[in-house]
Amino acid sequence: MSASKPTTLLRYKDLHARIGLSRSALRLKIVAGDFPAPIRLGHRTKGWIEADVEAWLQKQIRVSRKASGTRGAA
Repeated sequence: MSASKPTTLLRYKDLHARIGLSRSALRLKIVAGDFPAPIRLGHRTKGWIEADVEAWLQKQIRVSRKASGTRGAA
């Protein structure tokens, strides 16, 4: 049986440090389906799955570089 990597959750503070979106911009992207939705951790607590956020970030990098014609390792 292989050991799987544990799931890491990001709270908003960590998410903001990683992607730089404000709460309102993030909310608009989630509603539009352009950003992974958080999971509910409690009555007023949410978190984002780090792997989902990383996949979104890598996609944004690819799209941005393709649009600008910039090539690079990422």
